[in-house]
Order: sequence, then structure tokens, then C-alpha cells
Amino acid sequence: MNRKTSLISSNNYFFFLNSEVDRLLTLSMLFSCILVPVRIIYTGRLTFIFLVWNLILAYVPYFITHMLNRKKEWVNNKFIFSIIFFAWLAFIPNSFYIITDLFHLGDHYNDRKMPQWFDLAMILSFAWNGLLLGVLSVRQMEKVFTTRIFKMHELLFIYPLMWMNAFGVYIGRYLRYNSWELLTNPLQLIKDIVVILLHPIENRNALNMVFCYSIMMTLFYLTLKKISKAVR
Repeated sequence: MNRKTSLISSNNYFFFLNSEVDRLLTLSMLFSCILVPVRIIYTGRLTFIFLVWNLILAYVPYFITHMLNRKKEWVNNKFIFSIIFFAWLAFIPNSFYIITDLFHLGDHYNDRKMPQWFDLAMILSFAWNGLLLGVLSVRQMEKVFTTRIFKMHELLFIYPLMWMNAFGVYIGRYLRYNSWELLTNPLQLIKDIVVILLHPIENRNALNMVFCYSIMMTLFYLTLKKISKAVR
């Protein structure tokens, strides 16, 4: 195997290290994940191990859009792209869901009095990584739509998507559904969603949260997008 072939093969296995952004993301996620076993060793409890799983789920949509950028033929094939897009829609709320793990700050203070600053740094780092993965994944999908599918104003793509993300965050946090239940328990999931939408007064707290979070996440996205352009 020559050197060029070896480098190509290496890139296929370590694509998540190809760019400077990917390398920084990987380093940031490793930092977050290292904090969890440090806490486990200190407290003797597995209290926050779920954060690692949540980060893995948050990485899935970024992985999907990353692969779309590498496999242009998937975008050109409408059937394949439709399947990938709906799979991405099912998982993208997981990236933004992690910001609600900040609710857990202050929990479990019987764990040998773990310093609050440590828990804040740990949970905030996971939330930050989830937010970055979500923003980057949405940006990659936006580029696919605006350059290869059809052109539209960015808000016509971003806000409806962020509204669905916020709704996904709500049903994940409060109704305790996850993305897999679109396959394993779709009827109950659809029923609960329809009940919320058909009875907005009774479910106003849920819809208020969705509205608030959809605006917040849209502003997060647009701000980071504009900053990235401004510093070039």
C-alpha cells in the first residue's frame, strides 16, 4: 500500500479528525467524557453517566450530515436522501436536548459533597458540545437544501426545524420519549403529540416551552452562524 492510499484509508477511519473544527470538537467531547469517570471515582456513584449516552445521541445527526457531505451521490438520489433526512429529523432534537440536562445541577449532593463548580463545568460542557453538534449539523443540512434541493430564505428552513427540535426536547424531557420510539412505539408517541396539538389550552405550558425554546435555539443558531462569517 503506498503512502497516498494509506492516508486515504486513514481518513476513512478517522474522518472525525479531518478538519480543525472536528479535532476541536473531539477534544471538547473527550474533556466532557473524562469529567464523568473523575466524578464516579470521587463519589463512588454512577450518577451522571447518562450524560455520555446523551452526547453519543447528540453526535448521531452530526455524523449523518457529515456523511452526506462526503457522499454526494446520496443527496442526488431522492429516495436515499429522503430516508436519511427523516432519520436525521428523528435524531437532531437530541443535540439540543442536552441543554436541559442543566436541570440536574444541584442534584445528588449526598455524593460526598461534590463541588458545585465541578458539576457546573461538567454539565455545561456536555450542553455546549450538544449545542455545537446541533448547530453544525443544522448548518450542514441547510447547505444541502439551499445549494442542491431548492433555495429559500434561511428562516423558512431554520425556524420550523427549531420548532420541531424544541417540541422534540419537550417530549424527550417531560414525556420521556426517545428517538428510537419512532420505531418501537410510534402509535403512542403520535397519540401524545396529537393530544398536545389538538388541546393547546390544556397544554399551554408545553407549547409555551416549545415556543420559547424554538426562538432561543433559532437565535443560538443564527448568532453562531453570523459569528463564523464575521471572523473569516
